[in-house]
Amino acid sequence: MTTEDTTNGSENKPMGEDLERLNANVAKIEELSQRLVVALSQRESHDTGLQGPGQDVYVKAASAYVADMIANPAKIIEQQVNYWGKTVKHLVEAQHVLAQGKISVPDDPHKGDKRFKDPLWDTHPYFNFVKQQYLITAGSIDDALSKLEGLDPADKRRVEFFTHQIVDLFSPANFLNTNPEALRRAVETEGESLVIGLENLVRDIERNDGDLLVTLSDPEAFKVGKDLATTEGSVVFRNRMFELIQYAPKTEKVHKTPLVIFPPWINKFYVMDLTQKNSLINWIVEQGFTLFMVSWVNPDESHADVTLDTYVEEGFLKAIEEAKKITGEKQVNTVGYCIGGTTLSATLALLNKRKDKSVRSATFFTTLVDFSDPGEMAVFLDDDFVDGIEREVAEKGYLHSFFMARTFSFLRANDLVYGPAIRSYMLGERPRAFDLLHWNGDSTNLPGPMVVQYLRHLCQNNELAAGEFELMGEKLSLKDVKTPLMSIAAETDHIAAWKQAYVGFKQYNSRDKNFIVSQSGHIAGIINPPSKKKYGHYTVEGDLPDTPDEWMDAAAFHDGSWWPRWGEWLARRSGAKVAPRQPGDSTNKVLCAAPGTYVLKVKSS
Repeated sequence: MTTEDTTNGSENKPMGEDLERLNANVAKIEELSQRLVVALSQRESHDTGLQGPGQDVYVKAASAYVADMIANPAKIIEQQVNYWGKTVKHLVEAQHVLAQGKISVPDDPHKGDKRFKDPLWDTHPYFNFVKQQYLITAGSIDDALSKLEGLDPADKRRVEFFTHQIVDLFSPANFLNTNPEALRRAVETEGESLVIGLENLVRDIERNDGDLLVTLSDPEAFKVGKDLATTEGSVVFRNRMFELIQYAPKTEKVHKTPLVIFPPWINKFYVMDLTQKNSLINWIVEQGFTLFMVSWVNPDESHADVTLDTYVEEGFLKAIEEAKKITGEKQVNTVGYCIGGTTLSATLALLNKRKDKSVRSATFFTTLVDFSDPGEMAVFLDDDFVDGIEREVAEKGYLHSFFMARTFSFLRANDLVYGPAIRSYMLGERPRAFDLLHWNGDSTNLPGPMVVQYLRHLCQNNELAAGEFELMGEKLSLKDVKTPLMSIAAETDHIAAWKQAYVGFKQYNSRDKNFIVSQSGHIAGIINPPSKKKYGHYTVEGDLPDTPDEWMDAAAFHDGSWWPRWGEWLARRSGAKVAPRQPGDSTNKVLCAAPGTYVLKVKSS
């Protein structure tokens, strides 16, 4: 029997073919490794403050641990004994099972972690031992952190967050030699999965100019203007800060007062206009509203002079002015999403100071205006990070989109970093086609002066809530806002926690204030079309209780989307019905079709 006649039982192929395929894959790996070296060499130097927390975090943690050990050695010894006891017990149990001649595992109390969903984590002695030992260690670290004394709450939150980052990084699922699914795939494909994975890794590093950011969605699956952001409309105004899109009417009559939406400029507007079935924009137009959308520019070096004043003067106020001019109305209704809502709040305060009645009502989507407790984002708002950003933008004029994208990803590292990296780099899978993740990866840069002003004055100093925020020559407060308001917060939002959104919302001086909490998170809580009947929402009738917990205790739950409830509220503040308005049929000519040109601009290098 020759070598060529010997077959591989699983594939029923000649062994020579397997060897040839394996050798070819090894050669590809060598070629890709050279590309990887070249790609990494393209990486620009960035301020060290953008790469991780300052050394003071580690010093404070170590000092607190040593002080705790000196003050209460029994507690430290108890923690160590408990950890080593669990470790030895686990080892003895595993050895006992194997000594009985069983290829099985001892009792596993750690089932259910989705990082370890492959059956071999639960059934194979080696992989189960590695998994259980990791989870025992991770649990002991969590326990020690929770009992660590001598740190103020802010420092303890940072120590816990960055420690968890390290613990999550060292999960055995993240390494090829301890990931059963990746090893099995490599064997089954004669190494081809690793070749494809390395190619995916090199491509991601090349795409990000030497830095690594995992691609979450197939970049070829969607095209903005063709598959996404397809609601019919036209760009009717453009300046250096934004394009104004007016959407074509879909009803025989429309409400008199137009609606202007201000999305965040950290991402692009089309999260509200993904596919037609998920499109908030399309739904609004179908309800009979004349809708204008601000599509912010993706800043570059030419926007090195742009501050929050610029966004308000050349963005918010200009968009309101153009919408009024185009429709011939004296007032507009407004929506602000996330940072767009924060800045809309300052704009409303400014308009009130100027006795300008241009805004009839305002709605906020997942918006924080009181940053006394910024939630999970607090770990990135200390001086070590903000100082690094300030030095970076002083040199380049803008903050590259990579840094904000990476920051938000690490708030959910297992879901947005390690899980996708395993699928892409170790299993050799192509990123899936997912409209929301495609949008998430289509991030934007931030003008240098604006991002520093926002972080220093609004986030760190909390000046708007304190009544000390200076904008366009005025000192502003939340109490200056007297416009009728609606706020939509999201129950599991990790960026703008609903309780803190409520704390800020309570401080407005408006008589007409309505607060809704939607189920789900920062995006899914807002992009929740009624047709899906997926997430419900909570409301409270009458005056708002003093605290968010009291509000939730008094709240009634409603099945389904909050969109219809908001639509009714908005309709009551939008006047009588009039003939529909076609984009470009009044004072402003059509410049191009929606979604415009600014949304198509790729991120700068």
